[in-house]
Amino acid sequence: MKRIIVIISSLAVLIAIGIQLVYFFREKENRDEIVLYGNVDVRQVDIGFRVSGRVAELHYEEGDFVPKGSLMAVLDKSPYDSQIAEARARLDSIRTNLENANILLDRREAAIAFGGVSMEDFDNAFASRNELLSNFYAAEASLKIAIDNMEYTEVYAPTDGIILSRVREPGTVVNPVDPVYVLSVCSPVWIRAYVDEPQLGLIFYGMNAEIYTDSGKKYTGKIGFISPMAEFTPKTVETAKLRTDLVYRLRIYADNPDHFLKQGMPVTVKLRRSPAGPKKEETVDKS
Repeated sequence: MKRIIVIISSLAVLIAIGIQLVYFFREKENRDEIVLYGNVDVRQVDIGFRVSGRVAELHYEEGDFVPKGSLMAVLDKSPYDSQIAEARARLDSIRTNLENANILLDRREAAIAFGGVSMEDFDNAFASRNELLSNFYAAEASLKIAIDNMEYTEVYAPTDGIILSRVREPGTVVNPVDPVYVLSVCSPVWIRAYVDEPQLGLIFYGMNAEIYTDSGKKYTGKIGFISPMAEFTPKTVETAKLRTDLVYRLRIYADNPDHFLKQGMPVTVKLRRSPAGPKKEETVDKS
């Protein structure tokens, strides 16, 4: 019985020592890291046409991944085909008149040497040729504008992204300011977080960060922006008790290879304190 008591006592002592060691190392680890809470920020692009018209084709649905350069939507091209044909016909007409005016001017110039025509006739022919030449340049510009407008009936993805919203449907008549898609840009993705003033001196540009989602996924990132101005803690971040505390906004650029990080997603950010401070090779562009 005494031996059992001794064994139980020894085990109890070992367990107590183990618990103390666990708490010690956990507290030490907590002292060596800064834990912040923030949300994912993603840039969004309103995709629309540069010309007005009737929507003929929409190639993507909400939630689809769109590679950069992909054709996303097309307008009805019929009106713009007609504009190009009209501009070309006008250019050809002016070109013919200009050729005749050049021939007439050459004749007037040759005849004036021996008094076959008056100087007034020569001046009129010269002015008429110059007027047609100006009209020819204007017609060329009109044709280029008509061709450009035809190209603007197609809209392409400016970058890799995911369709957040399909705003219009085929058959809708849109103006140049009307979006047809809202595109969530895949890169860059950053975390918006806030740090209080006592911890501000412990962080630096390029500082490595570990990012954890509520589902347990882990991502890596770096601090790319530290606000130079203090602000009151946002109401959506802290409790009412801490809303009067001054904090500094951080932007942590995150690696997002699986495109899992979404706009507004809450995350936990852990920053490892480095007694040596920032290294030159870790500094990133502040812009």
